[in-house]
Amino acid sequence: MMRADFIAIAKWIAPASQVLDLGCGDGSFIEFLGQQKPVHAYGVEIDDARVLACVQKDINVIQQNLEGGLALFGDQSFDTVVLSQTLQTIHQTEKILREVVRVGKESIISFPNFGHWSHRLAVAFGHMPVSKSLPYQWYNTPNVRVLTVADFEKLASSLGLKVIDQCILHEGREVTLLPNLFGSLALFRIRRA
Repeated sequence: MMRADFIAIAKWIAPASQVLDLGCGDGSFIEFLGQQKPVHAYGVEIDDARVLACVQKDINVIQQNLEGGLALFGDQSFDTVVLSQTLQTIHQTEKILREVVRVGKESIISFPNFGHWSHRLAVAFGHMPVSKSLPYQWYNTPNVRVLTVADFEKLASSLGLKVIDQCILHEGREVTLLPNLFGSLALFRIRRA
């Protein structure tokens, strides 16, 4: 099943551009992007099985832990760096965001919005939320961070990052009214200020 953020992210990527997908999983986004427009895409993934899945799909992939940084890549070596629903799994959030904007002329970040009303309600009733955007129980989640739209905006500002565009989604539809409350998935297009 295609994730809702794939279409929104693809709209922000120019044809014939150089794209780096960090935490690319099994390469589904790179595969989708290649079907939408001609690009030169590469992935970075740590999981053995997912790297193998990329190789089987003939996707260029490097096996690496993102926590170690992106020293393999020079400054501005990609037109777009994508960090799709991976930010919340990173321990060194500030470090990876600095690296993402160093390596890419532009970067696209997407993450589940913990500020969605259903997540707030679950916490108010004493339970960690489980939803389409946060599908794990508290004890088996790969997420090490929970963040909201407002949290990301504040962090981006403190790191000197410029938000070029943003799109907040819920069940595949864009949310414009109180997006931090009604959006379950946030997408930001950023670059160095």
